Amino acid sequence: MPFKCQYCQGLFCAEHRLPENHSCPEIWRAKLPKEQVPTPYEFKVTVQSARPSTKFGFSIIEARDLVISALLVSGVGLSIAPAGALRLLASQPEVVIMLMLVFTASFLIHEMAHKLMAQRYGLWAEFRLTLWGALITLISIISPFKIISPGAVMIAGVADKETIGKTAISGPLTNMVICVGSFALTFIVPSRNPFFDVVLLAAAFNAFIAALNLIPFGMFDGWKVFQWSKLVWALVFISSIAIAFEIFTFYSIRLF
Repeated sequence: MPFKCQYCQGLFCAEHRLPENHSCPEIWRAKLPKEQVPTPYEFKVTVQSARPSTKFGFSIIEARDLVISALLVSGVGLSIAPAGALRLLASQPEVVIMLMLVFTASFLIHEMAHKLMAQRYGLWAEFRLTLWGALITLISIISPFKIISPGAVMIAGVADKETIGKTAISGPLTNMVICVGSFALTFIVPSRNPFFDVVLLAAAFNAFIAALNLIPFGMFDGWKVFQWSKLVWALVFISSIAIAFEIFTFYSIRLF
């Protein structure tokens, strides 16, 4: 008689009916107390208390999802650069490698900021790849419209609007810090140095991520921040737009 897994809905024999015995993709849900299983949307919370978690680590599924997401984000990041610039960079593999590392690090730091902030408030938190998010990000590599949202940090535990808002804003804030730091380096690194293009693209990429994620709509971080404090959202969103405008203006002048 087949057994149906209540987490992934697959059918298995008696030997493999348990999630840990059939590599269940939803095993992270099985490890949570029954009252704390979140639905697969970002920052969904329950009303059950949660113990503060100070241990930082990655499950196998989380590590896999982060690797796939990082590759997708790197592809979008490279597609932002004009074709002419990419052909020039292709002749310098070390520059391309540095760009890939910058884009991957920018994405990972953003997501880890969410995770660490959630854990600071005693919430369970792990990153999960989402099907539609991954497809949209993949299409963005070849599309002129860029949307970077391959997945989200799932959390469970008691959380009010302030906790969720602070957890949400931590990601874009890290990108703004990276953006400003990278842009500052453009005034130090000689313009003829290949590394100049790397730090300039890093600044533009992080400015884009920060401004995009602060849009107060649907799955974006901005909506959670907006629900918590409209004043905080307005200050951070306007700042991100101003920074992005300055950097992309400088970027355009540099190219043309």
